[in-house]
Amino acid sequence: MLSTNTPTRPHIPIAPILSGASFRRAAAVRLRSVLDAGEARLVTSGRVAIALALREMGVGPGDKVLVPAWHSPSMVPPVLWRGATPVFYKVGPDAAVDLADIAAKADGARALMVTHYFGFHQDLAPLRALCDAHGLKLLEDCAHCFIGEYRGLPVGSFGDFAIASSMKFFPIYEGGALVSSRHRLDDVGLRSAGPGFEAKIALNSLEKGFAYGRLRPVQAALWFPLRIKSALWGLLKSRRAPGAAALAPDSSDSSFDFDPRWIDKRSSFFARAMLRLVSPGRVAALRRAHYLQLDCGLRGMPGVRPLFPALPDGVCPWVFPLVASDPEQVFARLQAAGVPVVRFGNPLWDGVDASVCANSAHLARSVLSLPCHQELRQQELDWMIDTVRKALTA
Repeated sequence: MLSTNTPTRPHIPIAPILSGASFRRAAAVRLRSVLDAGEARLVTSGRVAIALALREMGVGPGDKVLVPAWHSPSMVPPVLWRGATPVFYKVGPDAAVDLADIAAKADGARALMVTHYFGFHQDLAPLRALCDAHGLKLLEDCAHCFIGEYRGLPVGSFGDFAIASSMKFFPIYEGGALVSSRHRLDDVGLRSAGPGFEAKIALNSLEKGFAYGRLRPVQAALWFPLRIKSALWGLLKSRRAPGAAALAPDSSDSSFDFDPRWIDKRSSFFARAMLRLVSPGRVAALRRAHYLQLDCGLRGMPGVRPLFPALPDGVCPWVFPLVASDPEQVFARLQAAGVPVVRFGNPLWDGVDASVCANSAHLARSVLSLPCHQELRQQELDWMIDTVRKALTA
């Protein structure tokens, strides 16, 4: 059993947090982002962007929306909000979409969602052709691949609409995007969620960095203002009326819920500023370098294998996914040791199990993902690799 009392165990962020890493020099990787694919609207989360995309597609009561059987549960509530029915299609053992199953379920469907898992692109040309043949609108789910290119075009260029989650790639507390290379977004009007929201996002983004030992000079300078902020925040929360809208969307706190009150809210000024200031090329360079370090350090270890055999050009990974033969035991050991682990699609939407798609059920249970984001320090990567290796040979 791994020791959980080692004094050298670092506190590793599972997602990007504010530090200098996103701004520092790194070998240039010239990758465009989903924002380069077409007209864009910046919203508070990827699920809000899904809801807006479905609305723009004309999805309504009685319609069917094809959703991958391996999915985040947050993808489904926007479909239900439109009064539509989610129909889950199969994926292969490597998470590639099952074109034959999509074709079999396409009759009567209005839209198809396709997910680029962990930043690795689906083969979009045959998907686009299938959608055109069946009169389906294609929604590219770029929640895992805000940055990247496919066949020389930015991710999100092949769908009628694309959605993305900037929180997974930038050091911010909220953020999503709706993008279209084929349609105008003139009818998507957005407004600020108010000064409380703007203040909360900026302060929470700073405090997350402080919590992981980043920005210490800034933390020292803001010590007294932040103490006042905490007191005022507590007073404000105690006086909020029951049922009043929260100051930030549920997605910021890892919930899968969908609150339609955020449908017309613009992403915060702080989050939009980070998208302008942080270089996608630097983010991609650091993430790719960290991914390859994890791959080199863990490839060939007993009981696990990388989900993807290689890191193709054009991919900016969200995380480093491993397929474990005994995932529950490995997950328990990693948690006990303090290693941050992502389990995408675990759980799946209620009723989606091996009878719907055996591969999806297997992937949801077996894939354990490690962070590879740009904010990781070298000593954190080294410790994580060493600790995972020990967990796999214990």
